[in-house]
Amino acid sequence: MLKPTVLVTRRWPEAVEARLANDYDVEFNRSDRPLTPAQFREALTKYDALLPTVTDKIGPEALDVPKAQTKILANYGVGYTHIDVEKAKTHGIAITNTPDVLSECTADLAMTLMLMVARRAGEGERELRAGAWDGWRPTHLVGTKVSGKVLGIVGFGRIGQELAKRAHFGFDMQIVVFNRSPVAPELLARYNARQIATLDDLLPLCDFVSLHCPGGAGNAKMINSRRLDLMKPDAYLINTARGEVIDEFALTQALMFETIGGAALDVFEREPSINPMLAQCDNLVMLPHLGSATTEAREAMGFRVLDNLSDFFDGKAPRDRVA
Repeated sequence: MLKPTVLVTRRWPEAVEARLANDYDVEFNRSDRPLTPAQFREALTKYDALLPTVTDKIGPEALDVPKAQTKILANYGVGYTHIDVEKAKTHGIAITNTPDVLSECTADLAMTLMLMVARRAGEGERELRAGAWDGWRPTHLVGTKVSGKVLGIVGFGRIGQELAKRAHFGFDMQIVVFNRSPVAPELLARYNARQIATLDDLLPLCDFVSLHCPGGAGNAKMINSRRLDLMKPDAYLINTARGEVIDEFALTQALMFETIGGAALDVFEREPSINPMLAQCDNLVMLPHLGSATTEAREAMGFRVLDNLSDFFDGKAPRDRVA
């Protein structure tokens, strides 16, 4: 029996690639560069499955083929707003993602960013590397405590809950939550948290605001100039969700004019291109999309893709099917 043909659009952890090579007739993109729309169109007519990542822009142009051989896009990652879902449906293509397995590591990174921006760690590291440190003094790079402060979590899914666990039990933070649907009282009680009815009501309460909401058109520029003005002047904004949920121009204005205390970003609106104005903001910490960047998480993501792929080709319903 012939093995299904599979194209992997970026390099994956070695252990996952080894299993792919054993189970499928697989081709790897050894250049490790995002495919062009033309390359996607060609791939759709040659392979039974494509395994993309969030860096692959699979829009209408990439899906513009008369007929597709591809039956499934098994996405490596939770978010799938980079895929034109409706266009894929017209070809009868299923779409899966990889939830659950990166929640802890992304929450770890959100906590890292919170500590870095509060304690001005990015500024200090840059100063040391530049050879500009002239010794300890009482007023040098004074930041703020994290322990005991109010943390607003926007989006209380798995990652938001993991952050609440770290913040509440590790740092005795007071947790307030904005979520698009009601959160079970027993879940809120686990972290001594309370749910706030609207985002506008939540923002003025917080010393730190951490974003864990989905991307997509519905949440595009959700954090805009009006909402930044609702934050405390010494509050900090953390984003490990999706770059498009923040209006980056409005954020740079808030940072430059110090209408908020600072921000820390792991995701960007047009990544890997970074708005040059962001780099001018000293009260900003930036990381290159490292939320799931641990060996454990990246391997687990890959094996989750393989579980979905195996179910699909065995005629079962993949557990992570999103379309």
